[in-house]
Amino acid sequence: VGYTMYFIKEGYQGMVDGNIEEATWKSVSGIIQMGGTVIGSARCEAFRSRSGRMKATCNLVQHGITDLVVIGGDGSLTGADVFREEWPSLLEDLFEEGKLTQEQYASSSRLNIVGLVGSIDNDFCGTDMTIGADSALHRIMEAVDAITTTAQSHQRTFV
Repeated sequence: VGYTMYFIKEGYQGMVDGNIEEATWKSVSGIIQMGGTVIGSARCEAFRSRSGRMKATCNLVQHGITDLVVIGGDGSLTGADVFREEWPSLLEDLFEEGKLTQEQYASSSRLNIVGLVGSIDNDFCGTDMTIGADSALHRIMEAVDAITTTAQSHQRTFV
């Protein structure tokens, strides 16, 4: 439909640092069976401050990004909600500081966010299974199955 998709490497840290790269068919082929995230994940102290969110806003606007899919737990989703709420005032401050053109300011007036619960802990209220929990459980079962076979072939018990 003509959209350009991006990876923001290392989550909010990548948003603050400007570590944003276009996602292509080549960069996503073969990742469906991989557990975890191919773009990385990082806690970001800078994003907890308004100045950090200001840098993140500037980096997103420079790439023309006004729609985000945030996958994470309570911290990630809370951060997304704060960011969405502050977005208009962050844009205004950047425009007043001369860091955004009138066109960038106008075309980025709204930030749309889809929040998806992602946690291997499966501890988020209101969900049956979080993104990540199923793949983590399958990895555990694969490891248990593999060690069981090895234990049987050596006729001993492994703990």
